[in-house]
Amino acid sequence: MLQREFTEEQQMFRDAYRKFLAAEIVPHMEAWREAGIVDREAFRKAGEQGFLMIWPEEKYGGMGDDDFRFEQIIIEETTYARAADWFNTLHSRLVGPYLTRFGNAEQCERFLPRCATGDCILAIAMTEPDAGSDLAGMRTTAKEEGDHWVLNGSKTFISNGINADLVIVAAKTDPENSPHAMTLFLVERGMEGFERGRNLKKMGLKAQDTAELFFNDVKVPKANVLGEPGKGFYYLMEGLAEERLLGAAGYIAHAQLSWDLTAEYVKERKAFGKPVAAFQNTQFKLAEKRAEIDFAQVYVDQCVKSFNAGELTAVDAAKAKLVCSELQVSMAELGVQLHGGHGYMDEYPISRQYTDAKISTIYAGSSEVMKIIISRDCLGDDYTPHNTRNF
Repeated sequence: MLQREFTEEQQMFRDAYRKFLAAEIVPHMEAWREAGIVDREAFRKAGEQGFLMIWPEEKYGGMGDDDFRFEQIIIEETTYARAADWFNTLHSRLVGPYLTRFGNAEQCERFLPRCATGDCILAIAMTEPDAGSDLAGMRTTAKEEGDHWVLNGSKTFISNGINADLVIVAAKTDPENSPHAMTLFLVERGMEGFERGRNLKKMGLKAQDTAELFFNDVKVPKANVLGEPGKGFYYLMEGLAEERLLGAAGYIAHAQLSWDLTAEYVKERKAFGKPVAAFQNTQFKLAEKRAEIDFAQVYVDQCVKSFNAGELTAVDAAKAKLVCSELQVSMAELGVQLHGGHGYMDEYPISRQYTDAKISTIYAGSSEVMKIIISRDCLGDDYTPHNTRNF
């Protein structure tokens, strides 16, 4: 059995969080999937019990413990509870740290306490209809006018887009002279000209609200500029390694869940008078995946150690993202195959594991982009196309 390193306090945290999920989240997941959105009360209840934002200082409502393993536990247990389409980690650990990493004291005091309680839900808006992984192709712009900026443009595929009260929006601020001169803006619910489009229907992750956002002459006060104007591109790049580590932790947890569901099923299901698990093909396929999952988990845990030490590189995070997202998909696909016709039925969890999996190889940088990053590192810049050097 693979041994993993968590402190006694973290094990107690895992047990408590698991109980919270069972009591407050899991009973509502089906209704939320039908509605296409998680009730805001889920964030508030998590905040009340200290499960929403762990890392901020106590004065902001957190535990003041920046050990990534706490978030890793939250990701794993949310996945194992089959509640991963509640994007609490995007709020807590992907978007939240932008405030402390690049914001000022006033912004942290204004927003973080309400984020920790779940009263202010977070999102980040980078992707546009014609610009996904290619941030240089972004068309959203902001123009400085007196004591504010005027924001214009649109974003799409924005997770937490309907629920979000505060959206970090990336916009170009000198598009003619510098295509990488971007600025991050804190756009709040209710700002005039800020509108939400439809809650997009998706293949999987049904309870997770994903929206189009529109900005029509939105006046953003200079107090809502995050960090220094013009440096947004570099801020986004700095956050990508952590985003991909967050993803990898979830992808490998999903692969584990799919393995567990499949192993349980093939032991019970019979074909030609014996359990499906008795066939050599089943044994070999699951043995292969068992080895792959264990090896990938060791790598993810090592990446977590590196992140905690401030040493995680963009390349190592890309490797974790690539391998774990592809493994999530292949394990879910094998699970459906070994379930036979039942695997195609939505009432069987493996069906949702399969439909939820595919997006993992696309968002936060597609598998193809991860390969560009890795190949650039191992082969050198001379073999990298110039137009792909900004991922």
